[in-house]
Amino acid sequence: MRLALIFAVVIHGLIHFLGFAKAFNLLTVTELTQPISRSTGIFWFQAALLFLFVAAGILIKKDWWWMLAIVAVILSQFLILGNWQDAKVGTFLNVLILCAAIIGYADWKFYRSYRVDVHEALSKAVPAEQDLITDADLQHLPPLVQKYLRYAGVVNTPKLKNIKIEFDGEMRGRGKDWFPFRSEQYNTFDIPNRFFFMRAKMKGFGVPGYHPYKDGVAQMTVKLFSIFPVVHHEGEVMNKAETVTMLNDMCIMAPASLIDPRIQWEEKDSQSVIVIFTNKGITVSAQLYFNEKGQLINFISDDRYDLSGPEPQRLRFSTPMSNYKNFHGINVPAYGEAIWHYPEGDFVYGKFYLKDILYNVK
Repeated sequence: MRLALIFAVVIHGLIHFLGFAKAFNLLTVTELTQPISRSTGIFWFQAALLFLFVAAGILIKKDWWWMLAIVAVILSQFLILGNWQDAKVGTFLNVLILCAAIIGYADWKFYRSYRVDVHEALSKAVPAEQDLITDADLQHLPPLVQKYLRYAGVVNTPKLKNIKIEFDGEMRGRGKDWFPFRSEQYNTFDIPNRFFFMRAKMKGFGVPGYHPYKDGVAQMTVKLFSIFPVVHHEGEVMNKAETVTMLNDMCIMAPASLIDPRIQWEEKDSQSVIVIFTNKGITVSAQLYFNEKGQLINFISDDRYDLSGPEPQRLRFSTPMSNYKNFHGINVPAYGEAIWHYPEGDFVYGKFYLKDILYNVK
């Protein structure tokens, strides 16, 4: 659809050059039977350039393209009305481009709500780069967790204030096909926040979603074309579910955050521990499993809720992970899955491929 829109905008722009060519007698344009003055021809030329700039903006994914498109459509339609008999067909393309611009504006506005939340949260979590994690910071942790943090490489790195994560992946609902997505998220840790923005494609249509967890309050909104809400969840069950997700991010993507004294631990056996996390009066827990290398290989919690059905369903939730890689000095898994453990069997609903992760973003 994006390439088709670019093609339509380019063609529409090139057609406007005909008005300029006729006004300055550069070409014989039999399609335009009415006379066009040179001053009006300049406007035809400007409209053509505007549409080409719009096409370029869409091609390189600039978020300003929709603003330029609205200006181009207004100018174009003004010129068409002055040459209605010959140019009225161009109104169809103007309507098409205007609809696309409205979707572009809605997408910009939806994404901007995410960026505003991120900016506000990061402004309250200024990195303290000189405050390094030492061996003494690990002493209160269970031996398995100490080994994991040393394997991850967090010792002698700055104490963690925030992270930025980018994923490629696939998701699906029960009985439905996989759909691809790309996501960007920021987490802060002094004040636990999580802001997850996803761009997905379902049957060729853009379906972005924003998933904020702010001050212990969570929401999830998915919109078709960034305009029409198709999924929205909020409330106490959602808050608890996302507290689990926040803990999951801390354990897997931000191992340095586990030195936080607010986190409680219980030693389970030679390969696992229980982690307990409380935020804004909500307490959740999970069992963490490690291999002999010290890698965290699974996170299992019974405190998360599946919200895909008519009623929230509390289910066992796990995120097995693998393929550890070094990202900017920290070893983290580059692949993970999200699984609901239904009574009738396990269901993998998400696959996550880590593209990049940045620590202490300024």
